[in-house]
Amino acid sequence: MSSDFKPLLDQSVGYGVVVGVGFFFAGIMLVLTYLQSKFTNMSPSSSEEFTSASRSVKPGLVCCGIVSAWTWSATLLQSSTAAYTFGISGPWWYGVGGTIQLAIFGMVAAKVKMNANGAHTFLEIVQVRFGTGAHLLYMFYAFLCNMVVCGSLLLGGAATVTALTGMNTIAACFLLPIGIAVYVLVGGLRATFICDWSHTIILFVIIYIFIFKVYCTSDETGGISGLYDLLIEAGNEVPVDGNQNGSYLTMKSNQGLVFGAATILSGFAGIFCDQGYWQRAIASNPGTTTKAYMLGGISWFAVPFAFASCLGLSARALLHNPNFPTYPNPLSASQTSAGLAAPAAAAVLMGKGGAVAVLLVVFMAVTSATSAELIAVSSIFSYDIYKTYFRPDAKGPEIVRMSHYFICFWAVWMGCWAVILHEAGVDLGWLFYVQGVVLSPAVIPIGLTVMWRKLTRAGVIAGSVMGAALGMTAWMVGCLKIYGSITITNLANPYSAVCSGLTGLLFSGIITVGVSLWSPDKYDFSGTRAIANLDVLQHESASVNNEDAQSKDKNGDVEVGSNEVPIDDDTRMLVASLKRVMWYSLALTVIVTVLVPLPMFFSHYVYGKSFYKFWISVSIIWVLLSGTFSVLLPVWESRQEIGNILRGSVRSLVALKQI
Repeated sequence: MSSDFKPLLDQSVGYGVVVGVGFFFAGIMLVLTYLQSKFTNMSPSSSEEFTSASRSVKPGLVCCGIVSAWTWSATLLQSSTAAYTFGISGPWWYGVGGTIQLAIFGMVAAKVKMNANGAHTFLEIVQVRFGTGAHLLYMFYAFLCNMVVCGSLLLGGAATVTALTGMNTIAACFLLPIGIAVYVLVGGLRATFICDWSHTIILFVIIYIFIFKVYCTSDETGGISGLYDLLIEAGNEVPVDGNQNGSYLTMKSNQGLVFGAATILSGFAGIFCDQGYWQRAIASNPGTTTKAYMLGGISWFAVPFAFASCLGLSARALLHNPNFPTYPNPLSASQTSAGLAAPAAAAVLMGKGGAVAVLLVVFMAVTSATSAELIAVSSIFSYDIYKTYFRPDAKGPEIVRMSHYFICFWAVWMGCWAVILHEAGVDLGWLFYVQGVVLSPAVIPIGLTVMWRKLTRAGVIAGSVMGAALGMTAWMVGCLKIYGSITITNLANPYSAVCSGLTGLLFSGIITVGVSLWSPDKYDFSGTRAIANLDVLQHESASVNNEDAQSKDKNGDVEVGSNEVPIDDDTRMLVASLKRVMWYSLALTVIVTVLVPLPMFFSHYVYGKSFYKFWISVSIIWVLLSGTFSVLLPVWESRQEIGNILRGSVRSLVALKQI
């Protein structure tokens, strides 16, 4: 019998959400940006405000931005696919694969504020420190990362829209980025933070709806106890290869462990090579940078953990429900890889309402992450290509204008790229595994650029190039030896991806450190600390004719000012925060990767009903706290600014009535 995924909604709903809701949010963001410009001292016409939000974003909003930007369509769909495929270990390992990197990146963020607070992109830091060759090499990795991320976002979002509404996939790929580009054009980076906050509200509300439906009120699942019983039956009917007793209710899952390794590698690559995360580090208030990343990592973990434990496992439990979209058949391999487990479960649990909810939450995930990618890519184009190689004397207004052009270009190219991947048969699952393969050789060299003064130009180039060569070799050999043949499908299987990603990551690190220690540098970061704030330079040049206010660093064309930076209170705070975040990162990594999962893995423990209830209770409490940090904390921190905008708006309305 056919296993086609039956759309529950009309195509008009798909177009309405993609176009209508997209432009509705764009309109809201335009109004908020106008109010911000009118009633505060922050204007997106400034290049520093447009690309780095004046480096003043508070930790709650940065936390919200991290949660939103790291909640890709893959976060919701691929984590649910993992739960559907090999059980309860999938959501945990997906959460691990994105959280420990955010914690570790908190250390990098602190170093960015200490050693390169004037930078706009991480590539500027590479340019100043190592020159043109390294700059071009890591620009390649940055664009490769952006293309992988954009492909994942649009393919996952388009697949969900198509499955639930029947909307044309190619149309979805092209239309999804358009509304997003509108408010990014007008509001810049701060608009993406505000957008992140509004989208995160919807994300958590929908997660809460599904959680309470599945575990409390659903007749289909019968609550937590009923879902447990259904999962026991599913393990008996379709046992999972490599799981203890074939059960979906155990951390003893060989596939789950390999998935965890692949997710960790993919997560490192997706964070360290993505300008979007560096942009948030640059935009954050120096005194609270590490706090923001600590909160962001902990808060984000709950999203895949709670969402996939709810909908991914429900999809497996409800396969025999007549309302299942492919009933009486399970999801096909291609449907599973496309991430349709969560939409299928939602369709059974809440019918058309569930389909609309999943459509909205995936749309929110796509738009939030896409807005971050648009501003990140435009910054690379504007600062690292246009200013560095074509217009070294470009000032703030010109940079903002070029950023607008590049945002428009990338919004169109994203759609074209997603269509190319779709027509080539590449889907969300394929990109998820390949991300760690192609990007992991750049992770350690990029991180060390702002953290290790002994790092050399030869080290960063040799490490990434040789690490990539060794990783590609391991990819092909591993695929051939494990799966018997090298095919497009086999190359994206978990064992192939882990062989390559782990080889590229470890050997690039070893080579980078080894080559650097052979003839170590003694870099004092004076060049990176002096990367210029373009708006400040423009103001200074207009007020005084002082040619010495700017100088060229010996290694590149990035404008720099004074090389001496005083040790102020923010710097002292960052030094203290760096020590705290190092211990925090170590503790979090040990807890989530070792202390919690591995004892249950090696003991071959299968969850009893009482422990399953405890596990689900932990996920519910965690996601409730995450919503508090991500949604309420930004409002509390910005209460004064919100009050100023509201008072200013009221005064303007009163003045208009009196005219």
